[in-house]
Amino acid sequence: MLAQKSQVKRFEKQLELIIAELQKIALWQTSPPNPDAFLSEQPFALDTMQAHEWLQWIFIPRMRALIEANANLPQFALHPYFEEALKDEEANIHNLLNLIKQLDELSSSQK
Repeated sequence: MLAQKSQVKRFEKQLELIIAELQKIALWQTSPPNPDAFLSEQPFALDTMQAHEWLQWIFIPRMRALIEANANLPQFALHPYFEEALKDEEANIHNLLNLIKQLDELSSSQK
């Protein structure tokens, strides 16, 4: 259980680093998207949100809810999607992509 607690702490810290980076590169929003944007049935809410919006308003809150509920964290691979979705972003996204890749690695090491 101690190893799992340590893993969850690293996961939480990685989420915080991603939030800080989104803020640093001005992709963090102070107001949520239109409520209809949350009704998307597409992966990553492709049809209603930009990638960074989905990360901020759907993914991060869901991960935090799982952590608070002491639920198992899922395995995922977000990096390929974000690499493609943000390729035309004017902000310097290199560090953000690295942080997302590190989060992917943490998720794949969940047991």
